[in-house]
Amino acid sequence: MRTRILWALGVLAALVLAGFAAFKLSPWPSALAIRAAFDKDATTASQALAKHVPPGVSSRLNERYDADPDARLDVFYPSELENGERALTTVVWVHGGGWISGSKNQIANYLKILAGKGYTVVGVDYSVAPGKTYPTPLRQVNAALAYLQREAKRLHVDASRFVLAGDSGGAHIAAQVANLVSAPAYAAALGIAPSIGRPQLRGTILYCGGYDFGKINLDGAFGEFMRTVLWSYFGRKDYAAHPLYATASVIGFLTPDFPPAFISVGNADPLAPQSRALAETLAARGVRVDTLFFSDDTAPALAHEYQFNLDSASGRLALERSLKFLAER
Repeated sequence: MRTRILWALGVLAALVLAGFAAFKLSPWPSALAIRAAFDKDATTASQALAKHVPPGVSSRLNERYDADPDARLDVFYPSELENGERALTTVVWVHGGGWISGSKNQIANYLKILAGKGYTVVGVDYSVAPGKTYPTPLRQVNAALAYLQREAKRLHVDASRFVLAGDSGGAHIAAQVANLVSAPAYAAALGIAPSIGRPQLRGTILYCGGYDFGKINLDGAFGEFMRTVLWSYFGRKDYAAHPLYATASVIGFLTPDFPPAFISVGNADPLAPQSRALAETLAARGVRVDTLFFSDDTAPALAHEYQFNLDSASGRLALERSLKFLAER
């Protein structure tokens, strides 16, 4: 009996050590745990939006925009366009998930709501980390824009009126793609040739993103989360040594040619300072910026991705303000 107990304790100790080593030597264990939690929350949010989806929205699902198996997109538009060739201002939305989770399916209901307001709305899937690393999602979203331009007539896309949008990590990707379309030096630094011209890009809608990695708070639990995410996204534990790491802080590469932007974030979001800094920097460059920010004492406090809760007054206000911005494009 004693031998069996010692053997069991030895096995347990080995498993504990192996688990500890796995968390220290690879971002995968932590990233997968975060992904599971994020996907659960996103699914719950999506289900809550189902009752807000209007009738009369058609879709083209899982269009392959590139050879990569992750490169799929969904297109939503008013059903009245089904038997014609009319094209609408096209919102290309990049989903969030901290670059390590998420999918176009999780935001599909929200995109259908936007489409029901008279737009063609596209949800883009891209490769998430740690499986694929930076700047793969930028290349993929750029390829998606090229595909939408090629297939514009069939998909009711007005390729002269694109609006790039995104939430959380997707807002960061959308801001970067908008900037590489707008700033040739930035595109060259990334090694990505823009697939559309700057006149085609009419605006950006950016919710709850991070735009300056040098100023992200790395203390406490949020800091531990961010270190895992950055290790995953850049493919190395010393993520700051990645040769393109500086380009991820898009706030440092903005020019007056960045498209008009609508920027919003909740008051209890740890990334709130990032959205405020982006808005201030763009305004200082002379870019037209519309914002929806909330005072620190707003109650109930508005957490990360608050905009997807259309059962709240704040979520409905965010949608209203987004639609106002789109109407002006």
